[in-house]
Amino acid sequence: MSDEALQPCPECQSEYTYEMPPLLVCPECAHEWQPQEEEVAEQHPVIKDAVGNELFDGDSVTVVKTLKVKGSPQGIKAGTKVRNIRLLPEASDGHDIDCKIDGFGAMKLKSSVVRKA
Repeated sequence: MSDEALQPCPECQSEYTYEMPPLLVCPECAHEWQPQEEEVAEQHPVIKDAVGNELFDGDSVTVVKTLKVKGSPQGIKAGTKVRNIRLLPEASDGHDIDCKIDGFGAMKLKSSVVRKA
């Protein structure tokens, strides 16, 4: 790679990165990374559940904690199974799962409150 093509540091955004094959290194925060990793992550962000399992479209998940639902007297109880989820990688509000829950209808959930079934 030439100096013009080097990426800024993903940790501290420093522009003074240098190449130490096969890695790029930041002299300010000592972060090391492979440039291909960042490009792949931007194209296909990985969404993980509460215990670290990678989620995919169509998976079934289980809610791990009781959730309050606005406008409903009871919430979604821990242990509720949700089938056929759809992932929303560009979610700006943190709700990165779109699904239908029996008794509630269409909802968006955060991946941090579900576990892959």
